[in-house]
Amino acid sequence: MTPTVVILGRPNVGKSTLFNRLAQRRIAIVDDTPGVTRDRKQAEARIGGRDVTLVDTAGLEEAPPDTVAGRMRQSSEAALRAADLVLFVIDARAGLTPADRAFAAWLRKAALPVLVVANKAEGRGGIAAAMEAFELGLGDPVAVSAEHNEGLGALHEAVTEALGAPPEDEPEDAAEDPDRPLRIAIVGRPNAGKSTLLNALMGEERMITGPEPGLTRDSVAHEWVDHTGGRVRLVDTAGMRKKARIQERLEQMSVAATLGALKEAEVVILVVDALLGMDEQDLRIARLAEREGRGIVIAFNKWDAVEDRAATRRVLDDTLMASLAQLRGIAVVPLSAQTGRGVDKLMPAVRTAYALWNKRVGTGELNRWLEGALSRHPPPAVEGRRIKLRYGTMPKARPPTIAIFGTRAEDLPEDYRRYLVNTFRDTFAMPGVPIRLQLRGTKNPYAEE
Repeated sequence: MTPTVVILGRPNVGKSTLFNRLAQRRIAIVDDTPGVTRDRKQAEARIGGRDVTLVDTAGLEEAPPDTVAGRMRQSSEAALRAADLVLFVIDARAGLTPADRAFAAWLRKAALPVLVVANKAEGRGGIAAAMEAFELGLGDPVAVSAEHNEGLGALHEAVTEALGAPPEDEPEDAAEDPDRPLRIAIVGRPNAGKSTLLNALMGEERMITGPEPGLTRDSVAHEWVDHTGGRVRLVDTAGMRKKARIQERLEQMSVAATLGALKEAEVVILVVDALLGMDEQDLRIARLAEREGRGIVIAFNKWDAVEDRAATRRVLDDTLMASLAQLRGIAVVPLSAQTGRGVDKLMPAVRTAYALWNKRVGTGELNRWLEGALSRHPPPAVEGRRIKLRYGTMPKARPPTIAIFGTRAEDLPEDYRRYLVNTFRDTFAMPGVPIRLQLRGTKNPYAEE
């Protein structure tokens, strides 16, 4: 088992900057605004010559449990219970605060290995200021500047000493795990229930939830094993509002992180509030996922609170038929993330969408389909010139992609392209999957130049 290293500290001491630096890539959103990180965020990293699971946490604050700050603290406390080593980060420039001293006393009672990391200790003056952290009674502080990449070598050495040498059977450079997890992004509008759904799927409170919209600010990944025993990497994302309403820099960064998570995903779960129905913003997010070529499943959340379910479902189906025809047959799972009802049906739908997204069709089958489609409905002439489609291949899946060759194939009208995609979808049973159609003309060697 790889050891878990948890980064703790009060807000705005540079925990997420340190997390990104140790993970050697920009994962967590970083901003001068205190409290940007609200949920645990984890990544695999190599520190001190060994592989670790690195966990970034929300800032520690004294607050009632029913407030956002209180729920953030509860999330950090849950991370602490799984820790093999704690990096307790303080701000060397600001000096020790009463909150730092209170949280240090709390960590001493936890009886866990703790390293005090005095961040923002750039330059000679910063290192001197870091020495004040001796007062916390948690051992020698390690002076670093995560922003300026100073002191990280000493921190790696301190982590190695705290965790011990790596096991002899652990390779120096671990190869990529062949059993790579299925990558899923949970997307949707603010307050649709994305974080509640992630908690319901994982069976524990991994994400901070509440009635306040916009609680999740960053894209937060969690590894998990689903009902099939397969590994899953779930990414909860910030809610996406209409572009015209996004004004604050922090929200712009949150949306950028969401788009990044969507592009890295293999299947996207679009969470729709069943009480509000599917509006234009939901459709916009679905179209974005389709353009990126991702498998898509709709989680129709808050289903338990819907009074007229038959009418609500009819409206949804009509909306999908009229406005999302390019994903005809998309899987819709009515559920309640709050109560857990229907959640057990979501991952089977996701696994089915993933299998279809990976589906390949042999060249012989494909050309028999093409011949039948052409005989039932021949291509129209364009500007009095006949279009002749000769053969097709499937160069790739993920998503399924058809390449059709023929004379003036690139001139096919849009409605005939849709006809080919829809008959392909129906023939090979690929409902709700993005399908790419590539048309490639063949040059007539006898045509006049």
